[in-house]
Amino acid sequence: MENALFRLILLLMMMFTFGFSDLAYLYRTQGIDAVKAKIEEQLQQKEYWQEYLENKDTKFGYYESKQYIIYAQKQTRKISLYKNDNNRLLKISDDSIIVGEKRGDKQREGDLKTPEGAYDLTSKITKLDAFYGPLALVTSYPNTFDKAYKKDGHGIWIHGMPLEEKREEYTKGCIALDNLELTKLEQNINFDESVLLISDSNVKDATKDELSSILSLIYTWKDAWKKSDIDKYLSFYSKDFKKSNGVTFKSFKKYKTRIFSKNEEKDIIFSNINISLYPNSMNKRVFKVIMDEDYSSSSMTFNGKKELYLELNDNKVEILVEG
Repeated sequence: MENALFRLILLLMMMFTFGFSDLAYLYRTQGIDAVKAKIEEQLQQKEYWQEYLENKDTKFGYYESKQYIIYAQKQTRKISLYKNDNNRLLKISDDSIIVGEKRGDKQREGDLKTPEGAYDLTSKITKLDAFYGPLALVTSYPNTFDKAYKKDGHGIWIHGMPLEEKREEYTKGCIALDNLELTKLEQNINFDESVLLISDSNVKDATKDELSSILSLIYTWKDAWKKSDIDKYLSFYSKDFKKSNGVTFKSFKKYKTRIFSKNEEKDIIFSNINISLYPNSMNKRVFKVIMDEDYSSSSMTFNGKKELYLELNDNKVEILVEG
């Protein structure tokens, strides 16, 4: 059933891209595999994505399964909630916040700093000390990028204000806001469809040119992976590449060269692609990509999340961190 649906989607995509007569001829003379190959080729073209993104609001990135963007800015002490409404970002709320006592990006447990980056909301806590208000939203800090750069610490929340006392004008690293506004925020989102962006100062909007470059890279990188083209595959990685477990580019290259030498036939499908701006204190233009990966070969299968952190530098996109 899934295979039949996938084939139908491919055919419909090709109808809009190449026209029905061209599609029919390709299908009639070469079959469905030729149609699929043509689509894969099209997805590697930056021009395709530029046209696709033309009427989409890409201020914070490109999202296929995320509907809510929570943007917290430490310098202005503001938190805003946006909802993706028919490809336009609609601002739902804009509230004041309290952040960590110390300035800068969180590096270590107990440094009293609020982290910078793009995070998920993993859970809601309601049974907690009254000092933290009625509830707390738990973030995914430290994420894959943080771990790759050896940042540590835990328990970074969005929480409320004390129920029966006053508090200082800072936190130990969390984000705190008025209890009523926190409750409204929680009621207006869905955890699985939300992303939290935390920046120190205002961050430059994502451009359609940047996102088109990233999307075309994802599919070109996938094509090299599928074909076991090790040289092309590795060309997408920064020489400063690292994994969250400490593996460096040199070790990664050695491992992938050995795996690719098997030249296995692979099937790789990406879906629910979400690309977020990644605010950071490294003065790098970084984007976080997280998507569903369906991978199968003769030796293994994998169904889960693929996480990439991409750096844009001199109009070139490189993979900086992979999870």
